[in-house]
Amino acid sequence: MARFKVLIADDHASLLARIAEILEADYDIVATVSNGLAAVDAASVLQPDVVILDISMPILSGLDAAAQLTGGGSPARIILLSVHEDPEFVEAARNVGAHGYVVKRTMTADLLPAVRGVLGGRTVFPVLSKTA
Repeated sequence: MARFKVLIADDHASLLARIAEILEADYDIVATVSNGLAAVDAASVLQPDVVILDISMPILSGLDAAAQLTGGGSPARIILLSVHEDPEFVEAARNVGAHGYVVKRTMTADLLPAVRGVLGGRTVFPVLSKTA
């Protein structure tokens, strides 16, 4: 049986490697790229099932890349990955059509369940409280 295909975009090579390490036992990593524009281009060619995008990347942010993918009719499930633990970022992810949001600080525990969730047709967003 074919495994689901995942494309990963993050501008830090060590994080790209860590994300791939978390997922590679269960999914086919079809590409790792370092900016949002490369993610959009690779997704159009490789047709991944899931695209994981860092929010803060050069050339095209993860939010902008997600908006281009969803606006262009990509069937890929999109998860935004970020250091930001602010509800406004989660809301921005929802607004561009992302299916999930994972905080980098907890990605070791949360990324694999998030990928499984979005592939199962669910949305996976953390409940973050605003800090005073």
